Amino acid sequence: MGNYFIIGLCLLFVAVVFIFNLLITKRNQVKNAFASIDALLKKRYDLIPNLVEAVKGYVKHESALLTEIAKLRSAAISGQKSGKEKEGIDNEMGNTLKSIMAVSESYPELKASNNFMHLQKTLNEVEEQISAERRAYNASVNDYNNAVMLFPFNILAGLLGFKEGDYFSITEKGRENINVAEQWKK
Repeated sequence: MGNYFIIGLCLLFVAVVFIFNLLITKRNQVKNAFASIDALLKKRYDLIPNLVEAVKGYVKHESALLTEIAKLRSAAISGQKSGKEKEGIDNEMGNTLKSIMAVSESYPELKASNNFMHLQKTLNEVEEQISAERRAYNASVNDYNNAVMLFPFNILAGLLGFKEGDYFSITEKGRENINVAEQWKK
């Protein structure tokens, strides 16, 4: 009977170590996926000054949009931000960039500019990469959340303070189509 008890304790210990290591691995995958998004957001933020300069000469009436994008870029690159803060800034940035691209449709000279066209193409590529990384991040969060919530992992996760992760989501405003006429009123 004593041997069975010791074997049972050893098996329990192995199970706890396995579950703990799995939870740590899943949490690290989420952090890694978020870091990938962060790197791409930095790349996007680095494109913004060039985009503003390219647009500034052609789009004199849209200074509010250019000011907004500059303000968002400054907020994004200043200091340490939480995941939710970065997500909020990213959503606002995406909406403002969509507005700039929509307004640019009304300026044929701007659309004909090689510099602007190159920046627009590069920005579109970065946006596609960000979108792909968001999907990878959300998949990592889903795997992590499953590990934290499913039995028997949830028992140890609760005892060790593992909490559900947050998905990277788009705000309602981000889902709306850009109204170019509305942009002209700003």
